[in-house]
Order: sequence, then C-alpha cells, then structure tokens
Amino acid sequence: MDSWIRFSAQSQAKERVIRAAQYTCTLLGYTLQKGGAGVELLKTVKQLEAHMSLTRKLSLGLTSLSPVMRLGNSAEAVEAAKRAVHLSDSVLRLCLTVAHLNKAMYFACDNVLWAGKVGLLPQLDQDKWSQRSFRYYLFALILTLTRDAYEIRLLMECEACSSHGASKATWTSSPLSPPPTPLTPENGDLSDPSSLPGAILPLLSVRLRRQFHLLVTVLRNNPPLLLDLLKNACDVFIPLDRLGIYPTGYGFVGACGLASSVLSILTIVHPWLKLKP
Repeated sequence: MDSWIRFSAQSQAKERVIRAAQYTCTLLGYTLQKGGAGVELLKTVKQLEAHMSLTRKLSLGLTSLSPVMRLGNSAEAVEAAKRAVHLSDSVLRLCLTVAHLNKAMYFACDNVLWAGKVGLLPQLDQDKWSQRSFRYYLFALILTLTRDAYEIRLLMECEACSSHGASKATWTSSPLSPPPTPLTPENGDLSDPSSLPGAILPLLSVRLRRQFHLLVTVLRNNPPLLLDLLKNACDVFIPLDRLGIYPTGYGFVGACGLASSVLSILTIVHPWLKLKP
C-alpha cells in the first residue's frame, strides 16, 4: 500500500495536467459550438475530450497495470482518513475523515467505470456508476467546503480578538489618546435592546463591512486556505451539473474544471500552498 501511495503522489502532477487539458477541451467545445463551428470540428474536440478523460484513468498509459495503479488514489484516501481520525478538533476530525472516505469510494467507482469503458466489464451500467461516483464526489466536496468555512470562522475570531487587543494595548500605552469607542447601536452593536428600528439597516451594513474586512484579512494572510476554498468552490459545480442538481452547462463546467486543475497544479509545484491537515 505504501508503494502505491508513493506512486500516486508522484503521478499526481501528470494527472492534474491531463485534467486541465480535458476541461480545456470542454470549454473549447462550448466556445466553438457557440461560434457556429463545423460539425466535424466539434466531433474532433469531443473525441479529444473523451480521450483525455480515459487517459487520466490509464495512469502512465499501461492499460494492463492501470487498475493496480489507480488503487493508489483509493489507498491514499483511506490512509488520509486514518490520519484525520486522530485530529484533536472534533469538527475537523469529522469533516476530513468522512470526506476522505467518500473520496476513496469515488475513486473505487472510478476504477469500475474505467473497467467498463475499456471493455473489461461490457455489461456495466456506466450511467448508474457515473451517477454513483459523482454523488460520492459531491459529498466529499461539501465536507471539504464545510472544513474551509470552519477554519475561516476560527481565524476570523482570532483576528477580531487580536485587533481588539492591539487597539486596547495602544490606548493603554498612550494615556493621552482617547479610549476605544464602546460598542453602541450607533457604531454597530445590535445587542442593545434600545436600538431603534430605523437604525437596523445601517447597523447591519456596519456589521457586514466589519465581517467582510475580517474575511479579506484572513484569506490574504492564509494563501493555502484561500486556494483550497477556490479550488473546492470551482469543483463543486461539476458534480452538481452532472447529477442534474444545478445544471450550469458545459462551458461553465469546463471553466470551473480548468480553474480547479490549475490551482491543484500550483499546490503540487509549491507544496507550502497545500492546506494542512
């Protein structure tokens, strides 16, 4: 299992590049169709897209060995779930463990689909297994997005506390400076029951601006979290479209797949950009 995991990690960059090429073909096909391109050209682009999709499942292109090699992805996901079980934070532990287990099931379904496409399982219902695969993929993405939102919330709370502490320390070290303005209905505190109904909207605006500023600060100071959030947000539209939950069209799916692939390549080229754990 360890050798499969090491191999999967080494071939990950190649798989991401091929994935980017696949979704580039998807986006190109949509653009050509909108531009009134010929039927033969569209057919060629569609065939190239299908070839890229199958190539991703062939790992190094060795057909007879690809099922064994593709098991590396499932094994890596299971190992990641084992590591996530030992996390101290209960929310991260739940989200990451279940997400990795769903990824393992997604890759397993992907292997079955590969066997059906190359003729090893000629009677396989590919539509059924494709839908099953995308359901596992969607649930894994929802959990990883939940994890991103949770970490953003924790960092925003820390940033708010540190900003408040810094302003308090500045006032303490400089007695001539005016004390910090207390929170009131006039400057954004909605907890005061004496606040007037007419002031609710301005107060909400102040509160939203403050939260948005904290969000921008947190994401700017944490590039790995920002990239992970963008990558997962792009990826989630792919299973939503394929499952018919939120159809967006081939053009949007191609753009999202290409963007998430490029972000994944960045995390491989620069490992420090990969969100941990």
